[in-house]
Amino acid sequence: MTPRTKTYLLHGGLFLITLITTTLSGAEWIYGRLFIPIEGMKTLGWTEFVAGFQFSVPFLAILTVHEFGHYFVARANQVRVTLPYYIPLWIGVGQSIGTLGAFIRIKDFINSRQKYFDIGIAGPLAGFVLALVVLWYGFTHLPPPEFIFTIHPEYQKWGLDYAQYAYRNLPPGTETVGVGDNLLFHFFKTYVADPARLPHPNDMMHYPFVLAGYLALFFTSLNLIPIGQLDGGHILYALIGRERFRWVAPALFIVFAFYAGLGVFKPTDFAVPTDEAFYNQLGYFGLYVLFLSFAFSRISENRTTTWLITLSVVATQLLFSWLQPEWEGYSGFLIFVFVLGRFLGIYHPDTERDEPLNWQRKLLGWLALIVFALCFSPKPFLIS
Repeated sequence: MTPRTKTYLLHGGLFLITLITTTLSGAEWIYGRLFIPIEGMKTLGWTEFVAGFQFSVPFLAILTVHEFGHYFVARANQVRVTLPYYIPLWIGVGQSIGTLGAFIRIKDFINSRQKYFDIGIAGPLAGFVLALVVLWYGFTHLPPPEFIFTIHPEYQKWGLDYAQYAYRNLPPGTETVGVGDNLLFHFFKTYVADPARLPHPNDMMHYPFVLAGYLALFFTSLNLIPIGQLDGGHILYALIGRERFRWVAPALFIVFAFYAGLGVFKPTDFAVPTDEAFYNQLGYFGLYVLFLSFAFSRISENRTTTWLITLSVVATQLLFSWLQPEWEGYSGFLIFVFVLGRFLGIYHPDTERDEPLNWQRKLLGWLALIVFALCFSPKPFLIS
């Protein structure tokens, strides 16, 4: 077997495994149940697995178009890259989306600001176009509202007004998950979908094309965050140049980290009745500060500067929470803040050729940042 054949088998095998894991996860979201037996819950079978392709096929199609957008433009720029590596992940005992995404590995040093731009922007824009098609199909082909009773027959006793009863007075320990909102998703819900068929936000997960499209927007927005070596970082670096990017990127990262952690701790959290509870809360707070310091560890080579930034962010978060207790960020972003700050990096590698972009590329670059604004959801998932 030749090395090239082994390579094709590896990429193809990872794709097939990811197709299976996303199909499993899609079925679990559609039916609100699992494949692995859990006491008191009916398990899913082959029929439900086949239905899961309604999620996995459009979702993986968007992901594949995104990655091959990078791949073909890299090849056109004579940059050697690998085929996409798909990362399967199915939890089995809890609901997931079946994958951690995909990536291509660049095998050459990119010495051109323009090449970084071309390769970086191709993936998100290509995937975004297909995501629009999937969302349009999902919202124009919604089933009748009674469809929800096939998933939750227990709602039928309340009729189509089930939401005002089903999500009130839930038993202790019950968790509901809903999708958030962004400008584009709001547009589809308001102007494309039939209002009579539009599901409750907590039930959007049961509609596979809608879920696949929403997740595509969510991951597009993450990719287009204009920091470091994310696709958005490549785009902004090429648009504004290395000198400006060196101070814009860390400033954006600090704002992102501030928003993610806003409201995680509030001054009122320390007003507890016992000393033991106070010290426990203080310990959790100390771990949070340490967590942020690790996330900021690569923002400067000077440790004192890192700690000053960390403590300034935490102090400002506490001040905002004291002045406006109802203002809260989205703590789910904190893990991405950590990965971005600690591993992916905040800054962009310098390029030997720092040529400015032509007006056509500048127009595409600002368009991509508008796409980021349209896709970004301040609170992408509503867990209660």
